[in-house]
Amino acid sequence: MKVVAIRYTRDAAALVRFHEALGVEPGSASRPGRWVELDGDGGMVAVHVDEDADAGRCELAFESDGPLEPIAERVRAAGFEAGQVVDENFGRSLRVRDPDGVWVQINQFDRELYT
Repeated sequence: MKVVAIRYTRDAAALVRFHEALGVEPGSASRPGRWVELDGDGGMVAVHVDEDADAGRCELAFESDGPLEPIAERVRAAGFEAGQVVDENFGRSLRVRDPDGVWVQINQFDRELYT
């Protein structure tokens, strides 16, 4: 799985310009423009527009290249909480709770939904 940091913002264009100034090039983006991927050598920062979120909030996520249901089953079998697999505008996602009670998101991207 690929490590993904999700950076919530109210202004995706400004945050993307900031990362471009750092030398990171934007990659895939959702058609509505509320999700922009900034690929790096060791992972990805995903800029996600959320008007209700605290600006600057970050979330740990992972990108799965396979189905999410087996991951949910393994997490539950290990004694941890796993939500339901949800269809999203970028593909599918699963949220699981770590031992400290923090939600971690696992995404399965459908690149046909991107620009």
